[in-house]
Formats: sequence, C-alpha cells, structure tokens
Amino acid sequence: MASNLPSKYQAVARDIQGILKKPEWDDGSLGPVLVRLAWHASGTYSKHDGSGGSNGATMRFKPESTDGANAGLEKARAFLEPIKQKHPWISYADLWTLAGVVAIAAMGGPLVPWTPGLLTLSDRVDLRMLIFSRGRTDKDPKTVTTKEIPPNGRLPDASQGAQHIRDVFYRMGFNDKDIVALSGAHTLGRCHTDRSGYSGPWTNTPDRFSNQYFKLLTTVEWKKKKWDGPEQYADPDDELMMLPTDMALIWDPKFKPIVELYAKDKDAFYKDFASAFSKLLDLGVKRSAGSKL
Repeated sequence: MASNLPSKYQAVARDIQGILKKPEWDDGSLGPVLVRLAWHASGTYSKHDGSGGSNGATMRFKPESTDGANAGLEKARAFLEPIKQKHPWISYADLWTLAGVVAIAAMGGPLVPWTPGLLTLSDRVDLRMLIFSRGRTDKDPKTVTTKEIPPNGRLPDASQGAQHIRDVFYRMGFNDKDIVALSGAHTLGRCHTDRSGYSGPWTNTPDRFSNQYFKLLTTVEWKKKKWDGPEQYADPDDELMMLPTDMALIWDPKFKPIVELYAKDKDAFYKDFASAFSKLLDLGVKRSAGSKL
C-alpha cells in the first residue's frame, strides 16, 4: 500500500490484510473474492452516460445486489463489515476498492495506484492530493433512486466471445491491451457451481497473483469439459478450467499476441494490470483537478 496515503487509510489497509488468511475459505484466502468484489463494484461503468462504477457502492441495493454475476459477493461484503464498523468514517466504495488493492499486493501482485475518496486538510496530506468536495462516496439508502443503480447485464458474461468482451470493456473506456491485462485477474480464485454455474480454478495457485493464467492459456491443450454444466474447458487432467471468455483471448487474432506477451513477460503484465485495474477502480468517480495520488 502506498506510504503516502493518510494514516487512517493505512490503518484500514492493515486491517484488511489481517483478515485475508482464512483456512476454511477457498484455498485458505479471502484475497480472490475481495478482488472480485472490487472488480464487480467498478465494472458497471458506462462512458456513454457516466453511470455505474465504484462511486456510490450501489451493490448494496437491488437490482445490482441480486445480479447473477454478483452471486457470492454478499459474503465478501460481509467479511469487510467488521472493518467498516471499526472505521465508520470510510465509505463502502473506498473500502471495497481498497480491499481489492490490498489483496492483490498481499498475494504477490503489483502495487495498484489507488486514490481515496474525500480528503480534508485534517488528513495532513500533500495539497496536490487534496480533494475538497469530490471523490468516491456512498449513495444514501434512504434517498437512492433506481436510476442511480446500474442495471443488470453490464458485467462480462463468461459464456460469450470476443465481440461481447469488447462491447463490455469498450463501454467502460478500455482498449484491447487493457482487456487482456484485466482478464489476468483470473489467475486468482475459482468458480463455483452454486454461484456462476462453472466449476474449478484457472491455475494451480489460485491464492497467488502471477502470470500463470497466460502461461496456461498458451501451453495447455484445452478441451471442452464433459459434464452437465455450462460450456467450459478443461486441461488434460481435468483439474483446471477456462471459460469461453478466456478461450476467446487466444482465439482472437488481436488479443492473442497480448496473451503471448504476458505469458513470457511477467513484468509487462504486472505493469499493465496495475494501470488498468487502477483505472477500473476509479470509473464513475468525479474528482477535483490534481486529486490523483
């Protein structure tokens, strides 16, 4: 976590890091599900009308909270609730996105630039960081309207191909390199039949951030899994899996060279992921000039 953050945010970051190890949870770590929470809370943004994004923490409300793409994230939000109660001044929007940043670093990933929401002179920060009235805040449950909550269907559909992926990410303002870099978050975690319908981890180390996802995409002979569930792909030992959207990255002639680059060059992947993920977490956040860290 950036050392130039105000001390109160550093305290929150330490508390987040303190809950990551959880033996009874998937692969013993809450890291992957917290990254997914940060991703999904931000990935609803539309550049066309400025709606969606991390600002507002609207996943607390229907229909976003009940979107099938967010199944299981109520557990991630619950894991963070004691930290929110300990630090009631922090917004849910900041807490969820900060949790993703902390988790990535703790799992061996890059340091993702992250800017908090509202700062004041009492935070004793560099004046270049100061945000006087604009930043990441929460919508008030008493006054939030349906129009302020992004509709379902804005997050990626794992059953789709390259055109769908581009439609979703271009809507947020990303390019093809960003798309592949952000897809690299699938180096973490696993799918569950009771949430997405899919099953299994993408990599052998689902609790460690690495470029293994890209290495496996480019070297394993992936074949359709023979089962009663939705279409997904399995390695020869049927221990790992890839989704149709993952396979699209190596089937598409423009995505594939980027996948191959990241498979060979971990530093390039880390650099591009940190940049794209930082941008993702700030989508929909209105900031004053000069407020970036």
